[in-house]
Amino acid sequence: MPLISYRDALNQALREELRRDPNVFLMGEEVGVYQGAYKVSKGLLQEFGERRIIDTPITEEGFTGVGIGAAMVGLRPVIEMMTWNFSLLAMDQIINGAAKMRYMSGGQFKIPIVVRGPGGAAHQLAAQHSQSIESWYAHVPGLKVVAPSTPYDAKGLLKSAIRDDDPVIFFEGETLYGSKGEVPAEDYTIPIGVADIKREGTDVTLVAWSKMVSVAMKAAETLAAEGISCEIVDPRSLRPFDDAPILASVRKTNRCVIVEEGWPYVGLGAQIAYQIQQAAFSDLDAPVTRVTGADVPMPYAKNLEHMAMPSPTRVVAAVREVLYLD
Repeated sequence: MPLISYRDALNQALREELRRDPNVFLMGEEVGVYQGAYKVSKGLLQEFGERRIIDTPITEEGFTGVGIGAAMVGLRPVIEMMTWNFSLLAMDQIINGAAKMRYMSGGQFKIPIVVRGPGGAAHQLAAQHSQSIESWYAHVPGLKVVAPSTPYDAKGLLKSAIRDDDPVIFFEGETLYGSKGEVPAEDYTIPIGVADIKREGTDVTLVAWSKMVSVAMKAAETLAAEGISCEIVDPRSLRPFDDAPILASVRKTNRCVIVEEGWPYVGLGAQIAYQIQQAAFSDLDAPVTRVTGADVPMPYAKNLEHMAMPSPTRVVAAVREVLYLD
């Protein structure tokens, strides 16, 4: 199986769907001539032309609204946000338009649109460009929210998102684009709303998504050297949310640590912890613990940025806490 980057896996998904369905088109800032801020759309303008790979002005609300209108009349737009931080300007279109249109029209309009782009912190992009806001969109009924952690998941989930008849919010980890993994060259899809076990274990369950999966994996390696076995569950889809594998894992390990890049207050981890205690309270030997981003705007200084982010060291400490080792 070919070993390719997360960036190239997304490019493959887009290219294959553009070839498969003439109603699919890509639109956003610098997706054409510049081939994408992170080169996800490399080569697509040359193959599909400017009617299907469309460069836009810096007008997030405007081109997102154009995409929603196109979806209402049967096209399948893929809207690229240069970063999810810029989507704040398009939230009225996404939340009041895309999310509600099918419901408010009594099912007369499907909205098969994908809004995708990088989210979370990268390297010293500071407070306005380092936000992990997937919980904001997962809060909204009518939207599907996806956050793949590997190249394999990125390709399969993006193809499913493009084929979906509902609006899909697709978060790509900003520091994952260069990460590599095995990805089939042929067509395949991964269903939205199905979690994945990234590592089998017996002593504690770690729940993590997007780039936090790699943080959890590094912590699990450290803990394995101490004889502690971690099971890592990646929900992959944040709405709809597949809690069955998480509950099954917690019932096996009796302990859980949730690793989330976003802020702690009203974060997704709080919702997951609630669902675990509702369904598996009697199986827990320790309170569910969360490792999150710091509750501050992201600092620019490199050392402070590192301190604000979840780290393998903090996950190791949380695991030792739920095991009552410290």
